[in-house]
Amino acid sequence: MTAHPDAGTLFESATAELHETAFRADIVVREIPTPQGLAPYALALAADVRPDDDGDSAYGTGRFVLLHDPDEPDAWGGAWRIVAFAQAPLETEIGTDPLLADVTWSWLVDALESRDAIYRAASGTSTKTLSKGFGGLALEGDGAQIELRASWTPEGPFRPHVEAWAELVGMLAGLPPGSEGIAVIGARKAVRD
Repeated sequence: MTAHPDAGTLFESATAELHETAFRADIVVREIPTPQGLAPYALALAADVRPDDDGDSAYGTGRFVLLHDPDEPDAWGGAWRIVAFAQAPLETEIGTDPLLADVTWSWLVDALESRDAIYRAASGTSTKTLSKGFGGLALEGDGAQIELRASWTPEGPFRPHVEAWAELVGMLAGLPPGSEGIAVIGARKAVRD
């Protein structure tokens, strides 16, 4: 690895920008330990939609990791990379929608574009899961979940990227943009007694 004297300063500036970002009140964002070995510099954030007193969310959750490697790995196409994750429970009938995975990816792209977050080399997967309990778990009933894993190389300021991710987490949890402060009747997953 080549020595890059300003890499630490650049990363500190980027993390300060992310720490100054204001999120909607019904999405709690906190810094978490970073995954090891992905890059010389990393910052990880977790988001939970309307968490309960124990910090658990029945609505949805997400992770955002900002990576910086001044040696510019070929796969990244630059010195910075964002790795994002978002998941939320769904009503079972929504989980069977054949376009759900496509719509989920489009929400990420739309959120990035609406904030003028410039990026390239985007990749990811959108996974929908349907489940049914049997035997001792039969009482849990049917369930569904959507999960998006994505990464991209950001350009320009980082705040629009983290704001877009937070919007995606909220959208998957059923909170459309601008719905802050609106009551949510209940979680979209089946009640499991």
